[in-house]
Amino acid sequence: MRFDIVSDTHGRLSNKLLEALKGADAIMHAGDCCSYGDYQTLCNIAPMSMCLGNNDWGMDYGPDVQRVTRVFKCGLRWQLCHYEERLDLATCDIAVCGHSHRPFVHRVSSPGGLGTVLVINPGSPTFPRTAEGPTIARVMVNNGSVESAEIVRIGEDDGDGDGWSIARLFRRFS
Repeated sequence: MRFDIVSDTHGRLSNKLLEALKGADAIMHAGDCCSYGDYQTLCNIAPMSMCLGNNDWGMDYGPDVQRVTRVFKCGLRWQLCHYEERLDLATCDIAVCGHSHRPFVHRVSSPGGLGTVLVINPGSPTFPRTAEGPTIARVMVNNGSVESAEIVRIGEDDGDGDGWSIARLFRRFS
């Protein structure tokens, strides 16, 4: 099963992002969606789980979207929380955060020494803060086991020039 992970879309879904998400079996969103219309668009691509981000205040996406969202999918305990420092690594197999707009995938020891937890920040497809440009993360799961987890570059956001990114800044001065 293919899980595509996004965060910090901030009310803007580029064509490149929507194309990258095609074929996902599920979408996990780590907050700062900032648009009920975008939430619906993503839910129409694949079943979606989402947590609230700091810029989602005042948004009502329904009772399943909380500051910390926990779901059980494909035999794995997932936790979504916008802030990495608020993840409870003792209660999940895969922890997803956002907020920094900087992508990473790493494994950390679970508190209590009961194995490892996969911790993922997909970066941001809208306002990236690294030279990698717009990114998402992708996790492949088979029979309750993670087969792969990676950061996926999705290319520039349609060349329309709006939006701020470190990648665009690097290109401008190189």
